[in-house]
Amino acid sequence: MRDIVAGCCQFSIKPGEVQRNCETAEGMLLELAAGKCRLAVLPEMWSCSFPYPVLREMAEKTPAILDRMCKIALDKRLVIVGSLPEAAGKTIFNTGYLIDSTGRIAGKYRKVHLFSLYNEQRHFGYGTSAQVFSTSIGKIGMMICYDLRFPELARKMALDGAEIICVSALWPLVRIEHWSLLLRARAIENQLFVVGCNGCGAEEKITWGGASAIISPLGTVLAQAGQDEQSIVRALNPFEMSDFRKTIPCFEDRVPEVYNPYNADICGGDDIASRPEGDDIPL
Repeated sequence: MRDIVAGCCQFSIKPGEVQRNCETAEGMLLELAAGKCRLAVLPEMWSCSFPYPVLREMAEKTPAILDRMCKIALDKRLVIVGSLPEAAGKTIFNTGYLIDSTGRIAGKYRKVHLFSLYNEQRHFGYGTSAQVFSTSIGKIGMMICYDLRFPELARKMALDGAEIICVSALWPLVRIEHWSLLLRARAIENQLFVVGCNGCGAEEKITWGGASAIISPLGTVLAQAGQDEQSIVRALNPFEMSDFRKTIPCFEDRVPEVYNPYNADICGGDDIASRPEGDDIPL
Protein backbone atom coordinates (compact mmCIF):
# COMPACT_ATOMS: atom_id res chain seq x y z
CA MET A 1 0.00 0.00 0.00
CA ARG A 2 1.36 3.40 -0.98
CA ASP A 3 1.83 6.35 1.33
CA ILE A 4 -1.09 8.78 1.44
CA VAL A 5 -0.14 12.43 1.14
CA ALA A 6 -2.36 14.46 3.46
CA GLY A 7 -2.63 18.21 3.89
CA CYS A 8 -4.41 20.99 5.76
CA CYS A 9 -5.66 24.30 4.36
CA GLN A 10 -5.29 26.74 7.26
CA PHE A 11 -6.68 30.17 6.49
CA SER A 12 -8.43 33.18 7.99
CA ILE A 13 -12.15 32.74 7.43
CA LYS A 14 -13.94 36.04 6.80
CA PRO A 15 -17.35 36.01 8.55
CA GLY A 16 -20.18 35.94 6.03
CA GLU A 17 -17.89 36.44 3.00
CA VAL A 18 -18.68 33.17 1.26
CA GLN A 19 -17.26 34.02 -2.15
CA ARG A 20 -13.97 35.23 -0.71
CA ASN A 21 -13.59 32.22 1.57
CA CYS A 22 -14.40 29.81 -1.25
CA GLU A 23 -11.79 31.42 -3.48
CA THR A 24 -9.19 31.12 -0.73
CA ALA A 25 -10.06 27.48 -0.05
CA GLU A 26 -10.08 26.56 -3.73
CA GLY A 27 -6.68 28.13 -4.30
CA MET A 28 -5.19 26.20 -1.40
CA LEU A 29 -6.81 22.95 -2.53
CA LEU A 30 -5.40 23.32 -6.02
CA GLU A 31 -1.98 24.04 -4.56
CA LEU A 32 -2.12 20.88 -2.47
CA ALA A 33 -3.33 18.82 -5.43
CA ALA A 34 -0.41 20.06 -7.51
CA GLY A 35 1.86 18.59 -4.85
CA LYS A 36 0.27 15.13 -5.22
CA CYS A 37 -1.85 15.51 -2.10
CA ARG A 38 -4.62 12.89 -1.82
CA LEU A 39 -6.40 14.14 1.32
CA ALA A 40 -7.10 17.79 2.10
CA VAL A 41 -8.77 19.00 5.30
CA LEU A 42 -10.43 22.41 5.68
CA PRO A 43 -11.37 24.23 8.92
CA GLU A 44 -14.72 24.34 10.69
CA MET A 45 -17.47 26.42 9.02
CA TRP A 46 -14.90 27.32 6.40
CA SER A 47 -17.31 29.08 4.05
CA CYS A 48 -18.52 31.72 6.50
CA SER A 49 -17.36 31.29 10.14
CA PHE A 50 -20.23 31.93 12.61
CA PRO A 51 -22.35 34.91 11.42
CA TYR A 52 -25.39 33.87 13.44
CA PRO A 53 -27.84 36.58 12.25
CA VAL A 54 -27.48 35.34 8.65
CA LEU A 55 -26.66 31.69 9.36
CA ARG A 56 -29.61 30.33 7.36
CA GLU A 57 -28.62 32.44 4.39
CA MET A 58 -25.12 31.00 4.65
CA ALA A 59 -26.49 27.46 4.87
CA GLU A 60 -28.53 27.96 1.72
CA LYS A 61 -25.29 28.53 -0.18
CA THR A 62 -23.82 25.20 0.92
CA PRO A 63 -25.30 22.96 -1.84
CA ALA A 64 -23.63 25.07 -4.54
CA ILE A 65 -20.36 25.02 -2.60
CA LEU A 66 -20.52 21.24 -2.34
CA ASP A 67 -21.14 20.93 -6.08
CA ARG A 68 -17.98 22.94 -6.72
CA MET A 69 -15.95 20.92 -4.22
CA CYS A 70 -17.13 17.66 -5.80
CA LYS A 71 -15.89 18.86 -9.19
CA ILE A 72 -12.50 19.78 -7.74
CA ALA A 73 -12.26 16.43 -5.95
CA LEU A 74 -12.98 14.53 -9.15
CA ASP A 75 -10.74 16.65 -11.36
CA LYS A 76 -7.78 16.54 -8.95
CA ARG A 77 -8.37 13.03 -7.54
CA LEU A 78 -8.55 14.56 -4.09
CA VAL A 79 -10.44 13.59 -0.94
CA ILE A 80 -11.76 16.77 0.73
CA VAL A 81 -13.01 17.14 4.32
CA GLY A 82 -14.42 20.24 5.99
CA SER A 83 -17.43 21.56 7.89
CA LEU A 84 -20.19 23.79 6.51
CA PRO A 85 -23.60 25.00 7.71
CA GLU A 86 -26.34 22.58 6.65
CA ALA A 87 -30.02 23.53 6.50
CA ALA A 88 -32.36 20.63 7.27
CA GLY A 89 -35.91 21.88 7.60
CA LYS A 90 -36.03 24.46 10.36
CA THR A 91 -32.73 23.28 11.85
CA ILE A 92 -29.18 24.30 10.98
CA PHE A 93 -26.39 21.80 11.62
CA ASN A 94 -22.63 22.26 11.73
CA THR A 95 -21.87 19.44 9.33
CA GLY A 96 -18.63 17.84 8.26
CA TYR A 97 -18.65 16.70 4.64
CA LEU A 98 -16.40 13.98 3.24
CA ILE A 99 -16.01 14.23 -0.53
CA ASP A 100 -14.26 11.31 -2.19
CA SER A 101 -11.89 11.56 -5.15
CA THR A 102 -14.67 10.07 -7.29
CA GLY A 103 -16.49 13.38 -6.94
CA ARG A 104 -19.26 12.07 -4.70
CA ILE A 105 -20.12 12.92 -1.12
CA ALA A 106 -18.99 9.77 0.68
CA GLY A 107 -20.43 10.80 4.03
CA LYS A 108 -21.39 13.58 6.38
CA TYR A 109 -21.16 14.09 10.12
CA ARG A 110 -23.24 16.54 12.15
CA LYS A 111 -21.34 17.98 15.10
CA VAL A 112 -22.40 16.08 18.22
CA HIS A 113 -20.84 18.23 20.94
CA LEU A 114 -22.00 21.85 20.69
CA PHE A 115 -19.84 24.35 22.57
CA SER A 116 -22.06 25.80 25.29
CA LEU A 117 -19.47 28.45 26.23
CA TYR A 118 -20.19 30.07 22.84
CA ASN A 119 -23.92 29.19 22.96
CA GLU A 120 -23.71 27.00 19.87
CA GLN A 121 -26.75 25.04 21.07
CA ARG A 122 -28.88 28.15 20.49
CA HIS A 123 -28.05 28.17 16.80
CA PHE A 124 -27.36 24.57 15.75
CA GLY A 125 -29.03 21.21 16.09
CA TYR A 126 -27.15 18.40 17.81
CA GLY A 127 -25.76 15.58 15.72
CA THR A 128 -26.84 12.15 16.90
CA SER A 129 -24.41 9.72 15.27
CA ALA A 130 -20.82 9.26 14.19
CA GLN A 131 -19.84 6.95 11.37
CA VAL A 132 -16.69 5.85 9.62
CA PHE A 133 -16.75 6.12 5.85
CA SER A 134 -14.90 4.12 3.20
CA THR A 135 -13.04 6.19 0.62
CA SER A 136 -10.52 5.68 -2.14
CA ILE A 137 -7.69 6.22 0.38
CA GLY A 138 -9.05 4.28 3.35
CA LYS A 139 -11.54 4.55 6.19
CA ILE A 140 -12.07 8.05 7.55
CA GLY A 141 -13.89 9.45 10.57
CA MET A 142 -14.71 13.11 11.14
CA MET A 143 -14.77 15.30 14.24
CA ILE A 144 -15.48 19.01 14.61
CA CYS A 145 -13.63 21.25 17.06
CA TYR A 146 -15.14 20.74 20.56
CA ASP A 147 -15.64 17.04 19.72
CA LEU A 148 -11.89 16.67 20.21
CA ARG A 149 -12.34 16.97 23.99
CA PHE A 150 -14.47 13.81 24.09
CA PRO A 151 -12.30 10.69 23.77
CA GLU A 152 -15.34 8.41 23.54
CA LEU A 153 -16.14 9.72 20.07
CA ALA A 154 -12.69 9.03 18.66
CA ARG A 155 -12.64 5.59 20.31
CA LYS A 156 -15.97 4.69 18.69
CA MET A 157 -14.54 5.62 15.30
CA ALA A 158 -11.40 3.59 15.96
CA LEU A 159 -13.48 0.56 16.93
CA ASP A 160 -15.49 1.06 13.75
CA GLY A 161 -12.31 0.76 11.70
CA ALA A 162 -11.15 4.35 11.18
CA GLU A 163 -7.60 4.67 9.89
CA ILE A 164 -7.61 8.48 9.77
CA ILE A 165 -9.63 10.91 11.86
CA CYS A 166 -10.00 14.35 10.29
CA VAL A 167 -10.72 17.24 12.65
CA SER A 168 -12.07 20.55 11.31
CA ALA A 169 -11.91 23.35 13.85
CA LEU A 170 -12.10 27.00 14.75
CA TRP A 171 -10.09 26.73 17.95
CA PRO A 172 -9.08 29.93 19.76
CA LEU A 173 -5.50 30.98 20.35
CA VAL A 174 -6.06 31.28 24.10
CA ARG A 175 -6.50 27.49 24.37
CA ILE A 176 -4.27 26.40 21.50
CA GLU A 177 -2.06 24.23 23.74
CA HIS A 178 -5.11 22.10 24.48
CA TRP A 179 -5.71 21.69 20.74
CA SER A 180 -2.19 20.46 20.09
CA LEU A 181 -2.20 18.09 23.07
CA LEU A 182 -5.63 16.66 22.30
CA LEU A 183 -4.75 15.94 18.67
CA ARG A 184 -1.78 13.90 19.86
CA ALA A 185 -3.79 12.20 22.60
CA ARG A 186 -6.52 11.06 20.21
CA ALA A 187 -3.87 9.67 17.85
CA ILE A 188 -1.90 7.86 20.57
CA GLU A 189 -4.82 6.30 22.42
CA ASN A 190 -6.43 5.06 19.21
CA GLN A 191 -3.23 4.26 17.31
CA LEU A 192 -4.30 5.99 14.12
CA PHE A 193 -3.55 9.10 12.08
CA VAL A 194 -5.14 12.41 13.03
CA VAL A 195 -5.26 15.33 10.61
CA GLY A 196 -6.46 18.49 12.34
CA CYS A 197 -7.14 21.71 10.41
CA ASN A 198 -7.78 24.89 12.37
CA GLY A 199 -8.63 28.39 11.26
CA CYS A 200 -6.41 31.38 11.97
CA GLY A 201 -6.64 35.15 12.10
CA ALA A 202 -8.66 37.55 14.23
CA GLU A 203 -12.36 38.33 14.29
CA GLU A 204 -14.05 41.03 16.37
CA LYS A 205 -13.69 39.38 19.78
CA ILE A 206 -11.55 36.33 19.18
CA THR A 207 -8.31 35.19 17.58
CA TRP A 208 -8.20 31.71 16.09
CA GLY A 209 -5.05 29.81 16.91
CA GLY A 210 -3.93 28.02 13.76
CA ALA A 211 -1.46 25.23 14.63
CA SER A 212 -3.04 22.77 12.21
CA ALA A 213 -1.22 19.47 12.51
CA ILE A 214 -0.76 15.99 11.10
CA ILE A 215 -0.14 13.37 13.78
CA SER A 216 1.10 9.79 13.46
CA PRO A 217 -0.34 6.79 15.37
CA LEU A 218 2.64 7.08 17.73
CA GLY A 219 1.74 10.69 18.51
CA THR A 220 4.58 12.11 16.45
CA VAL A 221 3.89 15.56 15.02
CA LEU A 222 4.60 14.96 11.34
CA ALA A 223 3.77 18.53 10.33
CA GLN A 224 2.46 21.59 12.13
CA ALA A 225 1.48 25.06 11.00
CA GLY A 226 2.12 28.34 12.75
CA GLN A 227 -0.52 31.00 13.37
CA ASP A 228 -0.68 32.43 9.85
CA GLU A 229 -2.37 31.27 6.66
CA GLN A 230 -0.53 28.29 5.23
CA SER A 231 -0.84 24.75 3.98
CA ILE A 232 0.94 21.81 5.54
CA VAL A 233 1.56 18.45 3.87
CA ARG A 234 2.97 15.12 4.96
CA ALA A 235 2.93 11.53 3.70
CA LEU A 236 1.14 8.97 5.88
CA ASN A 237 2.57 5.46 5.91
CA PRO A 238 -0.35 3.02 6.39
CA PHE A 239 2.00 0.35 7.73
CA GLU A 240 2.96 2.59 10.65
CA MET A 241 -0.50 2.11 12.11
CA SER A 242 -0.69 -1.65 11.63
CA ASP A 243 2.88 -2.21 12.85
CA PHE A 244 2.35 -0.14 16.00
CA ARG A 245 -0.88 -1.96 16.80
CA LYS A 246 1.01 -5.25 16.61
CA THR A 247 3.78 -3.94 18.87
CA ILE A 248 1.41 -2.54 21.50
CA PRO A 249 -1.92 -4.36 21.02
CA CYS A 250 -4.14 -1.95 22.94
CA PHE A 251 -7.30 -3.02 21.15
CA GLU A 252 -6.71 -6.68 21.94
CA ASP A 253 -5.94 -5.87 25.58
CA ARG A 254 -9.02 -3.74 26.23
CA VAL A 255 -11.43 -4.75 29.02
CA PRO A 256 -14.56 -2.83 27.95
CA GLU A 257 -16.89 -4.52 30.43
CA VAL A 258 -15.02 -2.74 33.22
CA TYR A 259 -15.28 0.69 31.58
CA ASN A 260 -18.97 0.38 30.87
CA PRO A 261 -20.58 -2.91 31.91
CA TYR A 262 -23.91 -1.93 30.40
CA ASN A 263 -22.38 -1.64 26.94
CA ALA A 264 -19.88 -4.49 27.12
CA ASP A 265 -21.76 -6.47 24.48
CA ILE A 266 -21.67 -3.46 22.17
CA CYS A 267 -18.04 -2.52 22.80
CA GLY A 268 -16.80 -6.07 22.38
CA GLY A 269 -14.19 -7.96 24.35
CA ASP A 270 -14.02 -11.25 26.22
CA ASP A 271 -15.88 -12.00 29.43
CA ILE A 272 -13.70 -10.65 32.24
CA ALA A 273 -14.24 -13.86 34.25
CA SER A 274 -12.42 -15.82 31.56
CA ARG A 275 -9.27 -13.70 31.76
CA PRO A 276 -6.22 -14.85 33.76
CA GLU A 277 -5.42 -12.91 36.90
CA GLY A 278 -2.80 -12.86 39.63
CA ASP A 279 -0.35 -15.76 39.42
CA ASP A 280 -2.26 -17.21 36.46
CA ILE A 281 -1.15 -14.45 34.10
CA PRO A 282 1.20 -16.01 31.51
CA LEU A 283 4.60 -14.35 31.24
